[in-house]
Amino acid sequence: MSVLIAGTVALDSIHTSSAIHHELLGGSAAYAALAAALTNPVQLCAIVGSDFPAEHRALLTGHGIDLDNVESVEGGKTFRWTGRYHDDMNHRETLAVSIDVLEQFAPKLNPAASAVRVLLLANMSPDNQIDVLKQCLGNPFIIADSMDLWINIARERLQDLMQKVDLFVINEDEAKLFVDTTNLIKAGHKLQEMGPKYVVVKKGEHGAILFGPDQLFMTCAYPLRAVADPTGAGDTFAGGMAGYLAGLGRKDFSFADLSNAVVYGSVLASFTCEEFGVKRLAALTRDEAEARLSEFKACTTIG
Repeated sequence: MSVLIAGTVALDSIHTSSAIHHELLGGSAAYAALAAALTNPVQLCAIVGSDFPAEHRALLTGHGIDLDNVESVEGGKTFRWTGRYHDDMNHRETLAVSIDVLEQFAPKLNPAASAVRVLLLANMSPDNQIDVLKQCLGNPFIIADSMDLWINIARERLQDLMQKVDLFVINEDEAKLFVDTTNLIKAGHKLQEMGPKYVVVKKGEHGAILFGPDQLFMTCAYPLRAVADPTGAGDTFAGGMAGYLAGLGRKDFSFADLSNAVVYGSVLASFTCEEFGVKRLAALTRDEAEARLSEFKACTTIG
């Protein structure tokens, strides 16, 4: 089953204590699409400039990602982000952002994209997310990801979006910020009260929590010996979830289905952290992912 992933495609420059890399393929939709494409065909909706490198385009299409809904603006410059990570990799600072073509993004879907049964609205403006959602005619299962920027500058539109989605994804600090509480369990339930049937709170290296109707599922993260670059891990997580659910071949999912999707997304995210940018994710095979998933399940199950 095909997945539609709408979000940002970017050129990232990443600084860590050990290395600096420039103009890497990045953006929420790029990471999510590569994760979902491991198991399913992907329709990608985004915007880039005419400076978007041909090798990045070839990498995406080479993974079976359909770029027919990616707008390329002649003479425009692709969205760019530059960030620096501190030694523990848990905190980063944004050094520079260049919005460029993203400022004029008006998503447009072709008939194939508008008919998908699983939709991931990756992290981007709530206005863009709602614009995509309005064009989807296949009554899809809707996953939406967001961040603190939109909580701070577009709260009302984000709240409008939440009333329309099935599953809302957000990280721990942002969940607490959104509903003004220091208790994570209260935060998850308050987010559910805002509309979505399910909420996933990402906890980075400490895993994730899935909130459902009178149900709760928690998982740890896959233990890594070293982290090269955590950029895009959360987007990979969301894309992995969307790909897993689409692979089930139906639109209606049980809490157990979603719990398994959370575990699968978490495992895929661990690969992203092993190398800079999308390099490790792009080289990942389905067999490698399944092997790590089996290893993860074995070390988190009693008996």
